[in-house]
Amino acid sequence: MEHLKLLADASLQVEAAEAAIAETAYQNAREALDVAEEHLAELREAWPEMSGSERQIVGKTATPLKARIDEAAKRIPKRTTLTEVAEEADPEQEIEPAA
Repeated sequence: MEHLKLLADASLQVEAAEAAIAETAYQNAREALDVAEEHLAELREAWPEMSGSERQIVGKTATPLKARIDEAAKRIPKRTTLTEVAEEADPEQEIEPAA
């Protein structure tokens, strides 16, 4: 039963991420997708301990859920770093030497 709750929470996190993407709240979306990915990783680790019925439900649900995570992640813009820094003016260079 614990595994099904984890699966449900992962699904809720993906829904939250999709809603955040629609609102251009990309940082929130990324965080929700990270939590969903962590839940799926926990389910993969717990797979050998699951009952047959749990495996059937988790297996059928986790695959499309992972596809939704991947699709949502593609809609989040990649972070870029600033490669060129604008030069700052030095106040001393603006003063005439004779002054």
